[in-house]
Amino acid sequence: MNPRSLFLTAALFASPVLANTPPPLTTDSGAPVGNNQSSKTAGPRGGVLLEDFHLIEKLARFDRERIPERVVHARGTGAHGVFESYGDFANLTRASVFSAKGKKTPMFVRFSTVIPQAGSPETVRDPRGFALKFYTDEGNWDLVGNDLPVFFIRDAIKFPDMVHSLKPSPITNKQDPNRFFDFFSHQPESTHMLTQVYSDLGIPANYRQMNGHGVHAFKFVNAKGEYKYVKFNWFSQQGVKTLNTPEEVARTIAQDYQYATTDLYTTIGAGKFPSWELTAQILDPKDLDKFSFDPLDATKVWPEDKVPSIKLGKFTLNKMPDNFFEETEQSAFSPGVMPPGIEPSEDRLLQGRLFSYADTQRYRIGTNYLQLPINRAKAPVNNNSQDGAMNSGNTKAEVNYEPSVTRETQDNAAFLLSNAPLSGTTQQRAIDKTDNFSQAGAFYLALDPAARERLVKNLAADLGQVRDARVKARMVGHFYMANPEYGTKLAKAVGVKVDDAKAAVAPLASR
Repeated sequence: MNPRSLFLTAALFASPVLANTPPPLTTDSGAPVGNNQSSKTAGPRGGVLLEDFHLIEKLARFDRERIPERVVHARGTGAHGVFESYGDFANLTRASVFSAKGKKTPMFVRFSTVIPQAGSPETVRDPRGFALKFYTDEGNWDLVGNDLPVFFIRDAIKFPDMVHSLKPSPITNKQDPNRFFDFFSHQPESTHMLTQVYSDLGIPANYRQMNGHGVHAFKFVNAKGEYKYVKFNWFSQQGVKTLNTPEEVARTIAQDYQYATTDLYTTIGAGKFPSWELTAQILDPKDLDKFSFDPLDATKVWPEDKVPSIKLGKFTLNKMPDNFFEETEQSAFSPGVMPPGIEPSEDRLLQGRLFSYADTQRYRIGTNYLQLPINRAKAPVNNNSQDGAMNSGNTKAEVNYEPSVTRETQDNAAFLLSNAPLSGTTQQRAIDKTDNFSQAGAFYLALDPAARERLVKNLAADLGQVRDARVKARMVGHFYMANPEYGTKLAKAVGVKVDDAKAAVAPLASR
């Protein structure tokens, strides 16, 4: 090939970008990414499509980044318990766990911090995972929640990026506000969750005295196939207690850096069994558009005055594990684990978690993780899964496929999933009703003056470390849009001019 041919060949593959233009974001195979902010969905309110290969690749790669420790929720403590239903809720759901008043279902619960490593202190400012595993007589139900009712982002395609920003720097191995506020300055929907995390709720006093929330919308489906949207919340019968000042945190960690674990073992060991009431907010599908926000957005709560709660039952924790590793460490949760009568909504963050959580457990523990005693269903398990590392299924059947003339297993139309209408075209766009700031502002206004001051002080302690003035101004602007007093106080605390903050987020004001 002559030199001119070489030049032409190189030109064909040259990137048509100008000098100093950032290189395009690509997939692992080098294909440029058109949209890294929104998953591809079936219309404005349809489910996330499996064909979104960029989403699947991001989540699958992210799930495999840590071994053998959990990528998130590594520091955890678990306990056994029992759930008792308050009634027969067959009109709402065919889920057997709610089929009769007084019906009892065994459970396992795992509490955790989210970002720090397994040996970290339990006094960190961080959301607390609050995951419930119900061993129902029609299969397990994993209600994988947090102590706070909302989340930082609304689309799973941003989850790997968010955790990367919150994890220690790949250079210094230290968590750095410069990194995570840089990320959140581009995610205005994070304002609500950040406000809650930096409030007094950010450091629970123990695991017994904190509430729990499913965060996402799910679906209740009855035997007729009719469905309602539902949000699950559970409320501590011990009340809520938090560590509100640096002095309280210092005293606690000086006594015991794993104080919350010690508290749970000590309390249950003494026969003082903690309990929570499980509630549900029920929303008719026809009412989805009656709000200023999208009810399927995980950064939002459903106002109690518009979507009142009903009490479903109460669960009580009454036994600590006999072996921490075999039970707590090997316990594995996935929001995709649901019995008949409970289904996922089209919440974009939940849709990604349906894949990601089970996938990370298959990587962390193994493909047969659901055969471990702590994870195995107490209902009969009949499937055609084959082999895999550490398989203890004790399969004796000759037929490990379906259908077969021997009919060793078969599907059942009574357990068909519900049908939901679809509209529009496939798309890759943000939701229409973002309403990023109003609920954060309402949360701020609901705090007493002292709690507001602590919130601003806590936020300023981290945001004040940020070196980039653009990031600082944008973050202050987000909180100003939530509430002017909130933003003004924070601006003063971190040395940002209010006018600069308002200018930094001016494009958001017109949305």
